[in-house]
Amino acid sequence: MTEVLNDAQNTCPVHTTDAERSPDTRFSEDGYESHASGVKGAHEYEPLGPDSLTWQIWGTWTGMFQGLWAGSIQNMHPKLGAAVWDHSDFFGERWQRLMRSLYPISGVVFDSVIPGAKTGLEVRDYHRTVKGTMEDGSRYHALDPDVFYWAHATFWYGNVRLCERFGPFLTEDQKRQLFEESKAWYAQYEVSMRPVPETYEDFLEYWDYMCRNVLRDHVSVRTVLDITQLPPPPFLSFIPKSVWDNYLVPQNQKLFMWLTTGFYDEPIREILGLEWTDADERRFRLLGKGINFVMHKALPKRLLRHPRPRDAWDRVNGKVEKDAPIVHTPKRNLPPLDERDNPMHYCPVTAARRATYPTVLTSD
Repeated sequence: MTEVLNDAQNTCPVHTTDAERSPDTRFSEDGYESHASGVKGAHEYEPLGPDSLTWQIWGTWTGMFQGLWAGSIQNMHPKLGAAVWDHSDFFGERWQRLMRSLYPISGVVFDSVIPGAKTGLEVRDYHRTVKGTMEDGSRYHALDPDVFYWAHATFWYGNVRLCERFGPFLTEDQKRQLFEESKAWYAQYEVSMRPVPETYEDFLEYWDYMCRNVLRDHVSVRTVLDITQLPPPPFLSFIPKSVWDNYLVPQNQKLFMWLTTGFYDEPIREILGLEWTDADERRFRLLGKGINFVMHKALPKRLLRHPRPRDAWDRVNGKVEKDAPIVHTPKRNLPPLDERDNPMHYCPVTAARRATYPTVLTSD
């Protein structure tokens, strides 16, 4: 597991105050910072392709082990947590929202081989209207660079943390490579690159600072961590409700809370009042070795990939035409009817190609 730096600072090694920003900083019509001078612009980065390490190890279903970690640690950012609480119906349709969100999120990386795809810009634009007022009267906007970059940091660094725990195990040079590739990934949103640390070591300082000084407990965090009201996922819908509610729900809550605690940095455990013993750590490492063997050595890689990344690899390998339509989420994952015109939602009401896991594609 990555060592947590023990270097408390009074200022974030990445973030700047309004007074410190360059006079050349540009802002969008919505009021968020869209460009900062003195940093490499988003347009200077090339999209990631199949030769990248990110393509090699990201985009598999093993990320589901880390689902609660990702959702909770994102919401621990005060402004991001407020935005989710004020604007998202994540808590009302959790499986559907999670399953459909995986398509554009992974598409930012893997749609680079599809001619004309602008998935990064689409994801950015879902957030344009997500803004409001904090309890202390300050304003938030989802595209505030310091907020938006935190969400991205949890995506790319979550990949590192997952590999550290459950494989495929990485060298330090590979972690640095993933960090450098994360810049090109982030550039696909065409937002201000100001918050992006310069080096992997700078990023670790940034992450440690955020965990120790910025992240907070919040009702949206606790709601993510509470899965006692979560129905069975679609592939387990055959389980009787009484069995799910009375037996599986309590066991799932205990298991996934333990998994999530294992992924947390120690400062986060302290904030949330979670205990992690040496015995927990030993069991977690043992579990990680088992998952690494099953997921990364025993099972075919193609079977483990989410439909959008799998389709991208199929294009590269000649199994799918390069100009074939993008693979979209199944209709069962679409937002409720009264939310389908909401610009915050990815909502492909019609699609030439839809995924049905594990290998079947359909069309409308």
